[in-house]
Amino acid sequence: MSGEFERIARFLAPLADDRPEALGLSDDAAVLRSPGVGSYVTTLDTMVEGVHYLPDDPPELVARKLLRVNLSDLAAMGAEPYGYLLSLCLPRERDDTWLAAFCQGLREDQEIFGIGLLGGDSVSTQGSAVLSLCAIGLGEEEKLFRRSGAQVGDLLFVSGTIGDGALGLAVRRQEFLWLAFEERDALARRYQLPEPRLALAAALRGHVTAAIDVSDGLLADAGHVAETSGVAIEISGPRVPLSKAAESVLAEDPEQFPSLLGGGDDYELLFTASVEARQAVLTAAEASATPVTEIGSIAAGKGVSLLDRAGKAISVDRKGWTHV
Repeated sequence: MSGEFERIARFLAPLADDRPEALGLSDDAAVLRSPGVGSYVTTLDTMVEGVHYLPDDPPELVARKLLRVNLSDLAAMGAEPYGYLLSLCLPRERDDTWLAAFCQGLREDQEIFGIGLLGGDSVSTQGSAVLSLCAIGLGEEEKLFRRSGAQVGDLLFVSGTIGDGALGLAVRRQEFLWLAFEERDALARRYQLPEPRLALAAALRGHVTAAIDVSDGLLADAGHVAETSGVAIEISGPRVPLSKAAESVLAEDPEQFPSLLGGGDDYELLFTASVEARQAVLTAAEASATPVTEIGSIAAGKGVSLLDRAGKAISVDRKGWTHV
C-alpha cells in the first residue's frame, strides 16, 4: 500500500488539476475566491475513535479537539474562522448523553473562537465512531500563508513547545507514571486540547514566507514545507523549545528526543520569515502572547536536517506520523 502523501499525489491531486483554488492539494486548506468578500479558506479533518482519540476520552474534549485541529489548519493559512460543517458517524449504541456532552464542547469553543455550525450530516455505523469537520475561514488571498514560499536564507520559527502531544498520548496510555502529577496532567491536556495559533497567525500577516501547522511531527511537517518550496531546512536540535515535562522525560531518557520531534499532535505553527522580518516576528509573538522560538534556517538543496550543537546531523528513524 502506498503512503498517505504518495496516495494523495497519485490518486487525488489529479482530480483537482483543473481547480486552481485547490492549490494542488499541497497546502493546509483550499482558497475559494469571492469577489467583494475576499477568499474563503476551507479545510477538513477526520478523527477516528481508537486512532485519533481514545475511546474513554471525554466527549466534550473530543469535540473541542476536532474543531481545534481544523482551526489550526486555518491558522497555518493565516485565515480568520468563519463557520464549519460537521459529519458524525456514530455507533448505533452511542447514547444521547455522549452526544449532549460532545455538543456542549463544541458550544464552548464556538464562543471562544467566534465560529458557528453551518450544517452537515449524521449517520450510524456498526464500527468505531468517525467524526469529520470542515472549517471555513476568510482571508485576503495576497496575505494568506502557503507552504511554498520559503526562500534560501530565511529563518525558521515555531510557536509554543514541541513533543507534548506525543507525550500526552503516552500519558493517556499510562506511560511515564513516574512523572509528577502536574506534568502528566499538563501533557494529557496538550494531547486532548490543542491550542490553534490563530492570534499569532493574525499578527504575523505580511511577515511570513511559508507556514504549516505541526500535526504530523516537527520533522515531517518541516519536510512538507521543504518539498513544496523546493529548499532544504536545517533545524538546530538544541533550539527546539520543550516544556518542563518534556525536559523531565529527556533527563531520564535522552534517546526519546527524536521521537518527540516525530510524534505529532502538537498543532503549533511552524513558519519561515526573512532575516529582515525577525524583529517583526518577535513583535507579533509578544502582541499575541504566544511564545515563538527561532530553531533553524532555509538552505539550498532538499530535505530536512536535524543538527546537534556541533552542527552534526542527528540520525532520525521516524520523522512523523502517517495516516495510512
